[in-house]
Amino acid sequence: MLPTVSATPAAVIVAIDGPSGTGKSSTSKAVAAQLGLRYLDTGAQYRAITWWMLNNGVDVSDPERIAAQADRPVIVSGTDPQAPAISVDGADAAGPIRTQEVTSAVSAVSAVPQVRARITELQRSIAAEARGGIVVEGRDIGTTVLPDADLKVFLTASPEARAARRSGELKGKDATGLAATQQALTERDKADSSRKTSPLKKADDAVEVDTTELTLEQVVECVVTLVEKASAEKAGRMEKAAR
Repeated sequence: MLPTVSATPAAVIVAIDGPSGTGKSSTSKAVAAQLGLRYLDTGAQYRAITWWMLNNGVDVSDPERIAAQADRPVIVSGTDPQAPAISVDGADAAGPIRTQEVTSAVSAVSAVPQVRARITELQRSIAAEARGGIVVEGRDIGTTVLPDADLKVFLTASPEARAARRSGELKGKDATGLAATQQALTERDKADSSRKTSPLKKADDAVEVDTTELTLEQVVECVVTLVEKASAEKAGRMEKAAR
């Protein structure tokens, strides 16, 4: 059980980016819970719109058809780090969006500019409305969605560590073996990093944290320290400006 600490002195927007299997979700939720911040899983939003496309018979290999339907699904994201939730057209989608079918299609759907524009707008509005601060995790938060975030963190890990973690997450669901999982992650990295619109990359001013040899508790402790520092610095700037 991770300890609970006091809220930060100033509301901050924290962007946590990185590829799959680096611990983004677990770290982001834990940091938000400890510091009394809201939490947004942006990857779940892309999975949600992908799930909607599949359920509505949209050919996910056809960017034009995807673009034409991008504005149709109503996606609502909860921001409670203790119980993150997401719904599509009023239906709970937290479970369905984690299937292998969605996982296999999400890169293609999320690469469509109209989809990214729709979801980016949604993400920015959620962050703007989050009183008290928010931790937003994804792949282009620090570079595209929230370039003015108070703190940007980019998580990395070795390919082997990432594959082992993801295989563990998928155990009993859609586990395909360590080698296959590593290959799938490599393909996802290539797709996310090479897309023309908002590719996965580290922001120039992001703090990189390699999680390969760290426990979750150690990663959370590291990020909490960074957030507290950013919050204190922001509070100092605000106090100085108010004089």
